[in-house]
Amino acid sequence: MKRGLGVCYYPEQWDESLWASDAARMAEIGLTWVRIGEFAWSRMEPQPDQYDWGWLDRAIATLGAQGLKVVLGTPTATPPRWMLDRHPDMLAVDAKGQTRGFGSRRHYDFSHLGYRAECAKIVTQLAVRYGKNPHICAWQTDNEYACHNTVHSYSPAARTAFQNWLAQRYQSIDALNRAWGNVFWSMEYASFDQVALPNLTVTEANPAHTLAFRRFASDEVVSFNKLQTDILRKHSTAPISHNYMGQVTDFDHFATGADLDIAAWDAYPIGFLSDRVQASPADKRHFLRQGDPDFQAFHHDLYRAVGRGRWWVMEQQPGPVNWAPWNPDPLPGMARLWAWEAFAHGAEAVCYFRWRQAPFAQEAMHAGLLRPDSAPAPAYAEAAQVARELAAMPDVARRQAKVALVFDYASDWAWATQPQGRDFSYFGLAFDMYRGLRRLGLDVDILPPDTADLSGYALVLAPAIATISAPLMAALTAFQGTALLGPRTNAKTAEFAIPVPLPPNLPGLDAVVARVESLPPDVSVPLQGGGAFHRWREKLEGTAEVVESTQDGLPALLRAGGLHYLCGWPDETALDRILTHLCQGADLPTHPMPHGLRRRRAGDVTFVFNYNPHPVAYDGHTIQAADVYWSRP
Repeated sequence: MKRGLGVCYYPEQWDESLWASDAARMAEIGLTWVRIGEFAWSRMEPQPDQYDWGWLDRAIATLGAQGLKVVLGTPTATPPRWMLDRHPDMLAVDAKGQTRGFGSRRHYDFSHLGYRAECAKIVTQLAVRYGKNPHICAWQTDNEYACHNTVHSYSPAARTAFQNWLAQRYQSIDALNRAWGNVFWSMEYASFDQVALPNLTVTEANPAHTLAFRRFASDEVVSFNKLQTDILRKHSTAPISHNYMGQVTDFDHFATGADLDIAAWDAYPIGFLSDRVQASPADKRHFLRQGDPDFQAFHHDLYRAVGRGRWWVMEQQPGPVNWAPWNPDPLPGMARLWAWEAFAHGAEAVCYFRWRQAPFAQEAMHAGLLRPDSAPAPAYAEAAQVARELAAMPDVARRQAKVALVFDYASDWAWATQPQGRDFSYFGLAFDMYRGLRRLGLDVDILPPDTADLSGYALVLAPAIATISAPLMAALTAFQGTALLGPRTNAKTAEFAIPVPLPPNLPGLDAVVARVESLPPDVSVPLQGGGAFHRWREKLEGTAEVVESTQDGLPALLRAGGLHYLCGWPDETALDRILTHLCQGADLPTHPMPHGLRRRRAGDVTFVFNYNPHPVAYDGHTIQAADVYWSRP
């Protein structure tokens, strides 16, 4: 695998006199990739059907002359202002019925057919002009699908498309009424055109209706993306990517990724710690300028799965960002550490965002590799160091981990639709499990929910899969290793009803969930072995072997052969103990890590990352603050 380092660049935002020196400096510090174009529609097509390619031709030629490989983005995330005059109803509508207007970005509705036609036209123009350009070595579709909560729209276009989607899925309105249980509260419909979108209802909408809408909205993203990839492939053989985000589950990335060659994502560790990561106040202070030790790694492993092995970091944080509630400056060394962590997890490329800090508009406070005056910012030297180290280190082979975690976007939709407890989060539970594995020094592969083969793994975790797919159920039945499922496993049918037989209905496990309870933050259920369940607890009946119990005498962990069922959401103490026990039973060596240190194997290289703001002694070495250490046997 050939690894490369790159940067995001916006030639349309800078005087052309800077382009040649910018390209030369990029090459000088060892960058090989440059992403351009994804926000430049107003310069590509300044007036309807009037195109200006001269500036882009020259920019691509200037970058290519320095040996830089270009990732060309389709500009569909930022339609120009004239587009609204042509399609005034193309804007998305939020759940409160408010139109989301022009003046920033992502101001479009995935379901608007007129806008889709405009996208097809500009993508075709790009593909025809640059599809065989030797400097265009990859493509990116759009930019950050779902950013700013833009997947779910409640517009007239979305309503019409949803009704058509329902008609295709259910074929008859009677079938829809039965599937959704619309006899409840007299919600029965006489025709598909009576079905509205699940917003502005007096109280909560029928959860089956809401889940169907979430599935529809995800399918709209998939088809919008496929519209572009189909065009690009007619004119270019360069690989196609999309840059996903962190902790965004509004659409199925596995389904979207099926039409792409590379999964990329945008990694902003410090922004995410402030904005998205659930952590204690003490940990948020401790990792303030480094980011969470597991959040980036989780997404590296997730997008490696989405990309079927091929994945990039398309945007890597180089300094303070502009969009989080608070925006600390990274510790010296973190821009290097984050890049190396991505490469250790198998990234083909890491691209810093951005080359030069913009002195204007919404992202003026977002740092780059250069300051607005073109002087180097701190990450400039760190990027150069990573490039030198990449050139010196031989490529390392990928290898399958011994531990896997199944991740399911549809389960996130299900439990967001009906959490039963205000703080129940599918993503949060899956991430907690991942954190626990990383604390034990284990490498983790993330698998899609339709995985049909678990061979080669010693331990597989599949928490809270709302509806286990037939392929995964067959794989679990045949699996010879150790598996941990639960809680909330197999708890809903595909149409969001409680199934009978009652859950979890797993092979060989004689147990049913008789009752569930969600727990407020100040309440927990202690386990006899230590630690506790919090947030969620299930009371199971049956004859399955009880491995562990709660202090009030009910099962906490059940077993049937290698299959284990967890009857609640464990806290850190309980999870670490349970995972350690399972690893011992699976003959899987663990390497418990000091606080803030994480380990990753890549081929025969072992990487250790110190997310702490202080040195840590580990395995006979002192690893400095915000530093990475690697070794071979």
